[in-house]
Amino acid sequence: MKTLYRNISSLVMPADEIGVLTTINDAAILVEDGKFSWVGESSSAPAANAVVDLAGKCVIPGFVDSHSHLIFGGERSEEFAARISGKAYSAGGIQTTVAATRAATSQQLRDNASKLVAEFYSSGITTFEIKSGYGLDVATEKLSVEIASEFTDEVTYLGAHVVPVGQDPDQYTALVAGEMLDGVKNTAKWVDVFCDRGAFSVEQARKVLTAGIAAGLKPRMHANQLENIGAIALAVELDCASVDHCTYLSEQDIELLSRSNTVATLLPGAEFSTKSPYPNGGELMSRGISVALATDCNPGSSFTTSMPFCIALAVREMGMSVDQALWAATRGGAMALRGNQGSLAAGEQADFLVLDAPNHLYLAYRPGVAVIESTFIAGKSVYERH
Repeated sequence: MKTLYRNISSLVMPADEIGVLTTINDAAILVEDGKFSWVGESSSAPAANAVVDLAGKCVIPGFVDSHSHLIFGGERSEEFAARISGKAYSAGGIQTTVAATRAATSQQLRDNASKLVAEFYSSGITTFEIKSGYGLDVATEKLSVEIASEFTDEVTYLGAHVVPVGQDPDQYTALVAGEMLDGVKNTAKWVDVFCDRGAFSVEQARKVLTAGIAAGLKPRMHANQLENIGAIALAVELDCASVDHCTYLSEQDIELLSRSNTVATLLPGAEFSTKSPYPNGGELMSRGISVALATDCNPGSSFTTSMPFCIALAVREMGMSVDQALWAATRGGAMALRGNQGSLAAGEQADFLVLDAPNHLYLAYRPGVAVIESTFIAGKSVYERH
């Protein structure tokens, strides 16, 4: 079955150059067997079994969310309200969600994740990563990655989120790198550590990541959200696919990232929710660093599933142009997962969005408005705006 989508006002896709987009006006795409089989100007479109007229709307790749925490119980709205009123943010709030997650049934965790995944689709996210990290014991971490694997192949083991209350940090680190890792290594793809003030030290992070790598997992990191404790050098040394947050970077960190394959994943929803400084993503991209945007969806510090909201924040607060932000939310996210998503090229999986807009600028131009009309994964509609 060949389906031609024509009368596209602008077909926008990321180029290889960091932050640069390619646009085809009056475009069309041909989808066959779940993949793009042809992309170009409408005047050159091949024959198809079915033709869909998009009436002058814009088409972009599906968003790639490389950082989310969807497996959790409970909620933390009162903590958010207190923080917005002036209470300082710290990593310790995670413990509240740990207690609620341990108390939840597997079906409650599954149902909550399913609801959030549906929200991802409505916000145009077609590829997403899910972390564990709210169990912090062997049984709940194992359950968390198993549930996450029902929704995505991009499953991350984050036993090293924080040290549970009352436990010795070094003993807990040994558990994360030992028995707990053994319980998840056949399900998870990635291993992650929150290396920051109030979480794990650089040496503790090294122990967890190297153990994960030895077990066949690929490394990524949370780092430099609260303070700079030297985590970036470790991320680059271990060739982490991404280092996420990057709120506080030194000139040395920027130089290291610019010479590496490690993506700097920025999470503007977290800065918004915690009233923290926004990193300058535009400057990082100008220095040759590949940048990704992600939602960081979690119940404590960034309870959003909206990539358009994150794009608007990046444009308003992170020194990024709309082109740079869209590149980061598609190609940048794919690079943070070391994948090929976020493309509209012939031969790639047909993950794409139809915007109720003539161009992609509306993603930031109309913040808070549902400009995504439909979301397609492998050529099949997973969301239609009503």
